[in-house]
Amino acid sequence: MSTRGTALRAGEAPREKASLGMALFWWVYDRILPISGGLSLLLLWQFTIWFFDVRPFIAPSPIDVGKAIVEDWSILLDNFWQTLIEAVAGFVIGNIVAILLAIAFVHNKTVDKAYFPTAVFINTIPIIAVAPILVMIFGNGYTPKVFIAALICFFPTLVNMKRGLEAVSPASLDLMRILSAGKSEVFWKLRIQSSLPFLFAALKIASTTCVIGAIVGEWVGSNYGLGALILEASYNYRAPQLYAAVTMAAGMAVTFFGLVILLERKIITWNPSQNH
Repeated sequence: MSTRGTALRAGEAPREKASLGMALFWWVYDRILPISGGLSLLLLWQFTIWFFDVRPFIAPSPIDVGKAIVEDWSILLDNFWQTLIEAVAGFVIGNIVAILLAIAFVHNKTVDKAYFPTAVFINTIPIIAVAPILVMIFGNGYTPKVFIAALICFFPTLVNMKRGLEAVSPASLDLMRILSAGKSEVFWKLRIQSSLPFLFAALKIASTTCVIGAIVGEWVGSNYGLGALILEASYNYRAPQLYAAVTMAAGMAVTFFGLVILLERKIITWNPSQNH
C-alpha cells in the first residue's frame, strides 16, 4: 500500500506542474492579447498613412504622434496636471454628493419623490449647454471645470447607488428584523454590502467621464489644460500635437479606470467575478 501511495503521489506532481503551467499560459495570454490588439491597430494606422501618403497636418502617423509627445512633453505635462486636478476634484465631489443623495432618497421617500425627478431633468440637459452658463457664473478658474466634471459623474452614480441600496431582498430584511437589528445595522451590514457592486459599476463610468467633463469645461473657457491645448492645436493645424494631447487625455482616463478596478477587487472580496 505504501509503494502504491508513493506511486500515486509521484504521478500527482507532473499533473500539478502541468496545471500551473497552463494557469501561467492563460495569465500571460489574457494580458498579451489586449496589447497585441492595440499594436495591430497602430500598425494598421501607420500602414494606411504610408500607403495613401496622407499629409501630417491632416492625419499624422503614430510615429509623428510619438515625436510630438517627446518634443512637446513639457507643454503637454503642464496642461496635463491642470486637467488632472479638475478631473479628480470633479470625480470626488460628484460621486460623494451622489452617494449622499442616494442614501437620503432611500431612507426618505418624500425626499425621493420631491427631488429625484429634478435630478433626472438636470441630467437631460446636454453638458455642452451647461458649460457656458457655469463659466459665466464662476469665471474661467478651476471652479466651472470641476463643477462640470462633477455634474457629468453625478447622475450615473446616483441612479446606481440608489438601485443598489434598494436591491436588498425582502427575506434578508425580515431576517435582520427577527434578529432585532437596528436601522444603522441594516444599513451598514446589508444595504451598503448590496450597493457596492452597483456603485463600482457607476464609478467605472465616472472614472472616464470626469476627464471628458474637465476637457469640455476647458473648451468653453480656459487657456490652460488639455482641452484648451486640443482646441489651440486644431485651430493652428498642429495635428501631431493635437493627437498627442488626445493621447494624454485618453491615458489619464484609462489610468483612472484601472485604479477603480483595482479598488473594486480590494473591497468586493466576496464577489467571485472580481477574483480573476
